[in-house]
Amino acid sequence: MILNYNSFIETLIDAGFSMGGSNDEGIYAIIPWNWKEEPPYETPVRWYCDIPDIDPAHWIDRILNERKDIAYGKLFFKKTGYITEKWYPYFFAVRRGSMSFDEAYEDGKISHFAKRIYDIVAGHDAVPLHTIKQSGGFTKEDKSGFDRALTELQMKMFISACGKQQKLSQKGEEYGWSSNVFCLTERFFEKDMFEQAAAISIEEAKEKITEQVLKLNPAAQQKKIDKFIYG
Repeated sequence: MILNYNSFIETLIDAGFSMGGSNDEGIYAIIPWNWKEEPPYETPVRWYCDIPDIDPAHWIDRILNERKDIAYGKLFFKKTGYITEKWYPYFFAVRRGSMSFDEAYEDGKISHFAKRIYDIVAGHDAVPLHTIKQSGGFTKEDKSGFDRALTELQMKMFISACGKQQKLSQKGEEYGWSSNVFCLTERFFEKDMFEQAAAISIEEAKEKITEQVLKLNPAAQQKKIDKFIYG
């Protein structure tokens, strides 16, 4: 049972991955209820209660700002999720392997919108979402295409959320809601993660992840598991 932030982190490290919200895809979620639902067991945890230790929305901010061993973002079914550093190489081996961004783009596996976003992120150590939109000249009319492309880059593991940041006024003062900050996956994880991924075959990765999913949820369907793995 999840009672606070620390128990969530402990469970996530043990599980290796999790959907970010409820388990509506039938795979596995550490918090198996969304903000509209009551917890299925007795716990003080409540979405958007604004108490940092028991509000999962605050946990996301803490993970993005404090942890470098947990990836968070649009990772599964075009929805949010978590993958620990231990398990990331297996997903990486399936979704990217040894393919570079340029190779993926030239092969038509990356959209033009995604390339525009990627080029901006690649030009910075890390860059907040609002700056990406501004630097790329994205308009309100581009919103749906922009959102799809941002999700595409996360699902294919070319970029990763790596923090939160507010906008800055001309006086250098922070204001408004915080935006997710993004960086290249190569700047989020150390070199050894990529070396581990390179040594894992797609077949081995699929078998390993499937085995762990069924350990966490024996009722998970293979069709859903495959989509969970391949993105």
